[in-house]
Amino acid sequence: MKITLPENVNLIINTLTQKGFEAYIVGGCVRDSILGLTPQDWDITTDALPNDILLCFKNYKTIETGIKHGTVAIVIDKEIYEITTYRIDGDYKDNRHPESVEFSDKLEYDLARRDFTVNAMAYSPKAGLVDLYGGMDDLKYKAIRCVGQADKRFKEDALRILRALRFASVYDFTIEVNTSNAIFENAKLLNNISSERITAEFNKLICGSSASYILNRYKRVIEIFIPEIEVMFNFDQKTPHHNKTLWKHTLSSMSHIDNDLLLRLTMFFHDIGKPLAQKYDEEKNLCHYKGHNVFSCAIAENVMKRLRYSNEMIHNTKELIYYHDVRCGDNKKHIKKVLSKIGEDKFRMLLKVQRADILAQSLYQRDKKLSSLALCEETFEEIIKAQECFSLKDLAVNGRDLIHLGVTKGEEIGKTLNTLLALVIDGKIENEKQILLDKSKELNNL
Repeated sequence: MKITLPENVNLIINTLTQKGFEAYIVGGCVRDSILGLTPQDWDITTDALPNDILLCFKNYKTIETGIKHGTVAIVIDKEIYEITTYRIDGDYKDNRHPESVEFSDKLEYDLARRDFTVNAMAYSPKAGLVDLYGGMDDLKYKAIRCVGQADKRFKEDALRILRALRFASVYDFTIEVNTSNAIFENAKLLNNISSERITAEFNKLICGSSASYILNRYKRVIEIFIPEIEVMFNFDQKTPHHNKTLWKHTLSSMSHIDNDLLLRLTMFFHDIGKPLAQKYDEEKNLCHYKGHNVFSCAIAENVMKRLRYSNEMIHNTKELIYYHDVRCGDNKKHIKKVLSKIGEDKFRMLLKVQRADILAQSLYQRDKKLSSLALCEETFEEIIKAQECFSLKDLAVNGRDLIHLGVTKGEEIGKTLNTLLALVIDGKIENEKQILLDKSKELNNL
């Protein structure tokens, strides 16, 4: 097998080999190259010690922050390439990091410490592919399998549990049975992993093509760091609009939307508050969930803060959740009111969220719901095309105009502009400057 290497990667390998050292690309870049994908990073492993690496690349800018663990970063054409000495990891006592690192001159020792067979292959133009653990076969059969004993691998580094789920989701692979069993047996070790690390893997997992399957198959693993989902697993929604449990509906909705992180997070959390909002109608023998969007927003915020999401991501997710059940149809006023709150770009996302939600429901009134959504989208596009007013920036007057009228307090300026916008959206006054100025005088007794 031949892998075409980028020019700078070839330069690094040739520089090391010309000095008498071994050098291979290793890990994810080998895996992705074999799968026909473009690697995001090119990692190189070598028997050269860190000081030897520095000498070999003394004419290049180097970064030595990882040198204690054998990694030297080389900067070539403003790109960073990591070169790591073959190593043997010592004992793991925190389920994440080795207590010590021992450098080695044997590639097989370095490959033996890696997580999964598909990540434990190395390649060089001279030696070809080095595959000591059946990585090629596992790529062929789409399997995620630990190198060596799965239980040991996960006890060494519990984050590998989520890495396994992430790889299976992103690459549409199956997790081999022994590896799968060890995941369930060691799932509680995720409590020892930082929120930031968990979130980084979870984000990639839920954006994978097989996210819904993996989330369902390993829901008890996800429950370790998001215990709020447990109530969803067997929750009967008791309404003709749904023929699935709350959990299955959630996963189905995720499979019907783009693999964008904000959209996937929105679908993951959009109905999580339903159990708290449930009201049973004895007469009709069904349940209602009025206000569940508010409960869902609150739970999503708590979970996302705990997992250290950015304030921006939390805010955007909550906005889409809050409006996910608002049905505007072709009502321009209603559409403009929502637009005034979330803006054009997020409204487009909201349409996707609502479509995914409908497609994950039962067939009951589905055509009617989709027709209404289509009318909403058509009316929305008309509003945008005609540049109709739905936000403060669209108003024919601004704060400066109000100051010239004599409205000088910031609070009163804001209140007046928002009132004018509401009147324009409701169609009670025209969005014309003089009309708005006259109304401003009336509102402020000028």
